[in-house]
Parts: sequence; C-alpha cells; structure tokens
Amino acid sequence: MFHVKDNKQGYIFDPFEYLGPKRLSELKNSWAEIFRSEILPALPVESLRKYYHDKNGRPSKEMYSMLGLMILQQMHDLTDEKAVGDFMFDTRWRYALDVPGDSDREAYVSLKSLWSIRKHLTEDGLYVEMFEQVTKKLAEVFKVDFDKQRLDSVHIQSNMRHLGRIALFSRTIKKFLLNLKRQHRTHYDQLGSARFKSYVNKNEEMLFSAVKPSETVKTLSLLAEDTHFLLRQFSSNEKVKSMSSFQLLSRLFKDQCTSVDDLENKGKKIITAKPNHEVPSDSLQNPSDEDAGYSGHKGQGYQVQVMETYSGNTDKKQLSLITHIEVESADKHDANALLPALRNTDKRDMSPKELLADSLYGSDDNVTKAKQDYQTDVLAPLMGAKSKGFDLEQFTLDSNNKITLCPQGNKPGSVKKPKDRFIAKFSRSDCSSCPQLANCPVTKYKKAYTYYYDQKMISISKRRQNEDTASFRNVYRYRAGIEATMSQFDRLTG
Repeated sequence: MFHVKDNKQGYIFDPFEYLGPKRLSELKNSWAEIFRSEILPALPVESLRKYYHDKNGRPSKEMYSMLGLMILQQMHDLTDEKAVGDFMFDTRWRYALDVPGDSDREAYVSLKSLWSIRKHLTEDGLYVEMFEQVTKKLAEVFKVDFDKQRLDSVHIQSNMRHLGRIALFSRTIKKFLLNLKRQHRTHYDQLGSARFKSYVNKNEEMLFSAVKPSETVKTLSLLAEDTHFLLRQFSSNEKVKSMSSFQLLSRLFKDQCTSVDDLENKGKKIITAKPNHEVPSDSLQNPSDEDAGYSGHKGQGYQVQVMETYSGNTDKKQLSLITHIEVESADKHDANALLPALRNTDKRDMSPKELLADSLYGSDDNVTKAKQDYQTDVLAPLMGAKSKGFDLEQFTLDSNNKITLCPQGNKPGSVKKPKDRFIAKFSRSDCSSCPQLANCPVTKYKKAYTYYYDQKMISISKRRQNEDTASFRNVYRYRAGIEATMSQFDRLTG
C-alpha cells in the first residue's frame, strides 16, 4: 500500500526536542534543516504511486524519506549498507528525512526496500525528475541568477572490465548460450557441437586468454564464423530472437564482422572480423554494459555533460548551481550536446543569456542557432589555428558586410551579392603588383582578382576578431571554473 505523509502538517510537540536546545540549534543550522524544509517536500513521490495499491496490502516505507535516502546516499558517496545504517541511527539523517519515531515501522529500512526504490527510479528514469525538482527548489531558495552559465563534459570509466576483441566475442557468445540453455534448453541441446559447449565451460576464459599474437587474426575469424552461425541458426525463431542476449550477439556481428564473396565457391560468403580501424566507436564494449561507448581520446565508458551557473562578480558570492546533467556514451561528440542542453534549460526557465564553453561546442552552427532559438550568446574559441595568410578578418567591412578595403588598403572595384555569397572584385593593377599577393585569398581571373565570401565566413571573422580583445579574455577566463566541478566528480566517483 502506498504510504506518504503530508509534510505541510507540523507536529504538536517537536519529536527532536529530546536533543536539548544546544544540539537542536546546531541541527537546525546544518544542511539537514535545508534538506528537510525545502528539498524533501519537493521530491516527486507521486510518480511512484503506480507501483503500490492505494488501500490494500502492507504499507510501504514512507516515500518522501525513501527518495531522500537515495539522494543522501549519493551526496555522501555511501555503500548501500552504510546508507541504510545512517538512515536508522544517524540523528542528522533522521532529522533531514523527517523520521521522528524510534519504532521499526518508522526508523527501520531493509536493503531490499532500498533496492526496490532504486529499481523503480532507474527503470522509469525518475532520477531526471528528481534532479529537476530539487534544482528548481534550490534556485528559488537561493535566488540563483541563470544569466551566466558554463558547459563542459567529464569522462566516466565503466565499472565493467575492459575487453579485447577476442574476449568480447567469447563473452557475448557465452552470455547468449547460457541464456539459451536456461530459457530454451531444447534449442541449446540441438546445437550438439562440442565447439559451442566449450564457450560455457569454466575454462572458457583461460582458453581464449592463451591465444598467441600470431593466432589473433585466425581466432577472430573463427569467433566471427561462430557468431554468424548462431544468428543464422535462430533467425526464424521469434522467441530466441526476442532474447536480449541474442540482440547483443546481432549487434556484435554488425559492429565487428564483415562478409566477402568466396571466389572458390560461388554464391557463398566468407565471414571475417573487421580490421580494427573499421570498428565504429559506438560498438559494443562489454555484453554486461551495453550502453558504454568508446572514445579514442578518453577510452571506453561514458561522459557526462554538465552545465552550471557562475558569478563574474567576485565581491558578491552566489551559489553555483548545476542546471543540466546529461549522461551519454563516450563516443558522443561535445558539439552535439550544446543545443539539447539549452533546450532543456529553456523548457525549465533556466536558460542563460551568456554561455561559456570550450572550442568543441563552439561550431558556427551552434553559436548561430543558440542565439536564434534561445537568445543565448555562446562564447567559445574557434577550432583550429589561424591561417598564415590573410583571412576575411584582415579585410575591412562596412555595416552591410561589404568589403571596403583589403589588408593592403586597396578598395574593391565592386562588391555584389547575387545569391548567398558576396563577390568582391579588385583591379588587376592593384593586385598583380601587391607584395602580399601570395598570402591573399583572391582568385585571379581575366578581368579582375575576385574574392568570394559568405555569411558563415563573416560570422567566423567577427568571432576571431572578438577573441583577440581584452574583453573576451576577461569574460572567458571564468570558463576554467567548471574544471573544479569536474574535479569534484572525479574525486567522488574515483
């Protein structure tokens, strides 16, 4: 039965009065008071109602305290056993979670109860709702200013073992065969071959770890053939195809294998493993952690996009509040994370007027769309080094973006904009005798030297000019502050 109490209803007698005035005063001046009075009532307990009956059955644990327990466990980086122990015996936790009594019904929680709540939160994605509700409440309490924010990502390694390609094949095949044996024993027994039975033996890991470097290619080809055989064997069996381990096997084959025509036997295919450089970065990394990806720069695992507020006024300290979190596989590119982050914060009335980010986020399309769709100025350095020759930023443009002077001070004979680009024409006499002609982007034609440029080049030119100013450097220096947040994540997660 769904059990939740009304946090708006106070107590006739303070249940923590037994602590005495001094200890109670210390308690109310700690984090526990803010958590109890502000965060606890904002938790989305109603989202869990569907898992319980309104009237029948044994009452569940009080839902506000259980959701609060999940937050405090992560906040203090505790094991399940330690979190349950603090729930039962730590006065600050019990005060923060509004657990007043000493009876087992109120103050006792089992590990299974903790696991059940975690299962519901994970399966329904309620962690996101919890984060957004708590963030909204903290923003109200501390009057957070959202105008200035910064964005960055941090890599998180998977807790699962890093597998080489041979181990990845053998583990994925083993997982499928074990599930097939448990769920469809008849089909498993029909395989018959000792070749497949060897995958489920305890010595399987030792067998494939003993492969010599010279035998790697041959072993990978045999594993690819076994994978293909199993997929083909059960391709028409809908029950087997619906198994998650079969789908992982299918994904493994798509990521790691290829087929070529057999020149000696027409109509047949030779199944081989792809060369390493052809395996995509979003390929399966471990059958026990199918969501992890791979980054050539950072390794396998995940990355977390983090956006937070900051204050450029050093005289007036303000709360730095994380406004957006997005966990994604490590193969995702930072450039694709900026607009979704702005979309999320805009939906929650937390969008910034100015956003600091590194160059990976600052593509011209991102900067333009951020301004058009969310009225946000993105400050991020452009990718790549400046060219050794002249670029558009060395030319002088008027208010209509038409060139008025070249870097050497020569005026164009004409500047036109027939469609989506500008065409500036310079006289042959000026350009042919120019000592900087080799460094100039103009193109020689029969009647004139011509320079083509478009709106994107204009935008990039203005950004490069802005990057060279003291005002840009003065503002952009605050981007480095988010590295402290990432360092806290690293220390917390190890």
